[in-house]
Amino acid sequence: MARGSLAGQVAIITGASSGIGQALARALAAEGVRVALAARSAARLEALAAELAQTGAPVLAIPTDVTDSAQVEALAQRVCDAWGRIDIVIASAGIYTQVPSAQLTLAALEQAMEVNYLGAMSTALAALPTMRSQGSGHLVFISSQAAFIPIPPDGPYVASKAAISGIAQVMRQELAPEGIAVTVVYPGRIETPLIQHLRMPWISPKASPAQLARRVVRGIRARRRQIIYPATGYLYLIRDVAPAFGDWLIGALHLQGWTDPTPQDGPTA
Repeated sequence: MARGSLAGQVAIITGASSGIGQALARALAAEGVRVALAARSAARLEALAAELAQTGAPVLAIPTDVTDSAQVEALAQRVCDAWGRIDIVIASAGIYTQVPSAQLTLAALEQAMEVNYLGAMSTALAALPTMRSQGSGHLVFISSQAAFIPIPPDGPYVASKAAISGIAQVMRQELAPEGIAVTVVYPGRIETPLIQHLRMPWISPKASPAQLARRVVRGIRARRRQIIYPATGYLYLIRDVAPAFGDWLIGALHLQGWTDPTPQDGPTA
């Protein structure tokens, strides 16, 4: 493969049936990457696979629930059986669990952690032995800007995204000598089914998943450590510089209807 080119590489994308995962599948397929699509919805995966196949992209649709370790192991094995290697893993499957602290339960925390943290780690760990035997690979974890600046009432979601961000940074240092890169992606509010119920203020408008996907593809080529998009997300960092003002600003936006804790019924992909 040419230096800087992704053509011919093999990628697994979880959460590929919608949102960020779907946009990443399209973007990587356009680069000539062989893409394995993983999500719970077989029908949506097949539809996306058919779309990508029309462009000539090699593609597999593999229904997978990332909370089931046996299914995740089978996903990695099927990709190896089909294409002989795994070059890129993008852990994009997610759930948006919103519960105010006064109503917080262990069940809500477990739900968010099972999908956003353990599901992502399960996918990475299933592929890691193959990457280590190759002496190359790239793990991409989709975290959130909420890992920097928590927003009410997103406690379970924030905790899970902070957890995946933290362990990914350790893995990056440990795996670099083996030729394996680790990238953490910190999206802001992206226009996906995950947050379709949210009304956003002017200070943090929803951004395009296709634009984010293009940034991620560039980041994979450059083996970047982190990707923060969109730039408006940096406004959340106000809280680091002026914590009291930042807390007040987030609280004020929350009271104006920034967030609407509509219950979610499980992983969106």
